[in-house]
Amino acid sequence: QVQPVESGGGSVQTGGSLRLSCVQSGRTFTTNAMGWFRQAPGKEREFVAAITWTGGATAYADSVKGRFTITRDKAKNTVSLQMDNLSPEDTAVYRCAASTLKYPVLRYYQTSRTYDSWGQGTQVTVSS
Repeated sequence: QVQPVESGGGSVQTGGSLRLSCVQSGRTFTTNAMGWFRQAPGKEREFVAAITWTGGATAYADSVKGRFTITRDKAKNTVSLQMDNLSPEDTAVYRCAASTLKYPVLRYYQTSRTYDSWGQGTQVTVSS
């Protein structure tokens, strides 16, 4: 099993940037994709971004397109989420997840039930 561990959360003002990182350990050779999800207080968990491990194909939620960038470093077993032009609506706990499932279509990685392993999460707070 893969164990993801996030880092890089914090507090910024509107328009600021943060970079989240997620290192995975364990049976990393089983990973086919990794994703970021977030959950704000009183709201359901929502998809943010995903990346396939082999090909590096990416997918983003409409709310973060053009502001967030997901990348992966296969040698370091790390996936990162660069978040720019942050707004208070981005405030949430961000969790990294790994999927061992292999799908031909990237959109299947936009749902949380696709993922097998989850990190504990890191808080991102954006103040106005």
